[in-house]
Amino acid sequence: MPVTMMNNPTPYYTKLDVDREWYLVDAEDEILGRVCTQVAKLLLGKHRPTFTPGQDAGAFVVIVNADKVRLTAGKEHKKVYFWHTGYIGHLRKRTFAEKMKRSPRKVLMDSVRGMLPHNKLGDRLITKLKVYSGPDHPHKAQQPTELTSEQLHKL
Repeated sequence: MPVTMMNNPTPYYTKLDVDREWYLVDAEDEILGRVCTQVAKLLLGKHRPTFTPGQDAGAFVVIVNADKVRLTAGKEHKKVYFWHTGYIGHLRKRTFAEKMKRSPRKVLMDSVRGMLPHNKLGDRLITKLKVYSGPDHPHKAQQPTELTSEQLHKL
């Protein structure tokens, strides 16, 4: 694994030095925020000893059963998402239950995206996240490593 060693004894890893893994995460009966923080950590590459800030050194993550993710303390109808259309007086809102009914994939994508850097690096990292509502996914050829709930939270 070639590593850039400018005038510094600390190795500087680039995206060319990374061997990317594929992970499969089952979100069934998982709490939304807890699973998303661990997925964001995998996408950033913080689970690796070669983590370098500002570099795309993470893994590919496939999330299945996104429609079965849950919130705690009855927040399904209490949690409200707001956005503004850009027109005067056009503040819109939707509850978690309404968003899950429309697109469970988008709920997880937006949650993970909010935990990544808000720059070009975050835009590149979010493309490595694949979210599916059911138990099936088209990435079986990549042979993703399945992470159980316990393994995911130990990262």
